[in-house]
Amino acid sequence: MKTVIITGGGASGMAAAFGASEKARVILLEQNEKLGKKLYITGKGRCNLTNAADTETQLQNVVTNRRFLYSALYSFSNTDLMALMEGSGLPLKTERGGRVFPASDHSSDVIRTWERLLKSRNVEIRLGTRVTEILTENGCVTGVRAKCGGREEILSCDALVLATGGLSYRSTGATGDGYRFSEALGHTVTRRRPALCPLTVKESFVSDLQGLSLKNVGIRILGSKKALYEDFGELLFTHFGVSGPVILSASSIVGKEFEKAPELTLLIDLKPALTEEQLDARILRDLQENLNKKFRNALGKLLPQRLIGTVIEQSGIDPEKPVNEVTREERKALLSVLKGLPLTLTGLHGYDDAVITQGGVNVKEVNASTMESRLIKNLYFAGELLDVDAMTGGFNLQIAWSTGVLAGRSIGEKEETDGV
Repeated sequence: MKTVIITGGGASGMAAAFGASEKARVILLEQNEKLGKKLYITGKGRCNLTNAADTETQLQNVVTNRRFLYSALYSFSNTDLMALMEGSGLPLKTERGGRVFPASDHSSDVIRTWERLLKSRNVEIRLGTRVTEILTENGCVTGVRAKCGGREEILSCDALVLATGGLSYRSTGATGDGYRFSEALGHTVTRRRPALCPLTVKESFVSDLQGLSLKNVGIRILGSKKALYEDFGELLFTHFGVSGPVILSASSIVGKEFEKAPELTLLIDLKPALTEEQLDARILRDLQENLNKKFRNALGKLLPQRLIGTVIEQSGIDPEKPVNEVTREERKALLSVLKGLPLTLTGLHGYDDAVITQGGVNVKEVNASTMESRLIKNLYFAGELLDVDAMTGGFNLQIAWSTGVLAGRSIGEKEETDGV
């Protein structure tokens, strides 16, 4: 029986260990004190472990290098994952948008399920062990150099899976070591950036709105020449800019645009369910009901109280002006702001708040059918380390499970045909 080393005990690493353990002895090396540390905080601690959509829909939600993931997502699909989890004693539930969670709402239950699976397969798990170098000879992986408790050792193997993750959520131990290892072995690593993350805003008034959540708003993000992104959903103001599901999704699409232009324009449609004509009629009705009030006191039915001052300021209307003196042109100015509150986006907020890393090992240098390197024999890749990413909703974790299992199983299949 051949020996396989898995570097990284996150989602893709555990999946790779599971896949490889069907036909090989597996050693799983994790630098943290426990497996799945990033999983503990995903989905606000609930772990949105996949999405119930069919595989074609899963692929449609892939942002980067969709074609590369066909084999992985079909060979170990979301239904395969759900069957494995429920068959191992973890009840699941499906929520809005097809998001799948453990029925308990505890991410720790997902991790414990994987731990049970790995132990049942006799996977050797070494915690607190950091790989410092990948060892090769004549273009073939031979082992790793690793440190544990200040002691260094060399571990030999017949195949190795790099599943070290990306740069997001540094508090979970993300170091970017996998990129360094990959480049040292001759692989190209594409430009990396935070993704599924908040966006920073130029206007200082957003700090006054910190914590305000707007549900069911529309957003449009504009570049210098065209619209880059349009969506509908929940938005959250922060002390530095904007966040929330609709913004996180937008960041994965427009993030690279900040490398071309320092600023983008965000327009927030505060009343997307109403046409301009319908909203104008609504504004006129609200103003007529408050003719004897000051303008700043006439929008309470139209907007959250904390947002009224900002909208009035952006409209250019004197907040102290009596409602019965508001002109038609001023009403049109208010309408314009309500249908497109403008903000200036200045960039991605950073890896500490990013769900994933965009960019990574160039997939042209990896066999999509096996996840094996095209440059180094018996070296495999899985998960966020690769230049693949998807939208929110459990799609990125499914990529991790699928690429991990495919990499692990491919090692066993290769052993059967020509030896590892």
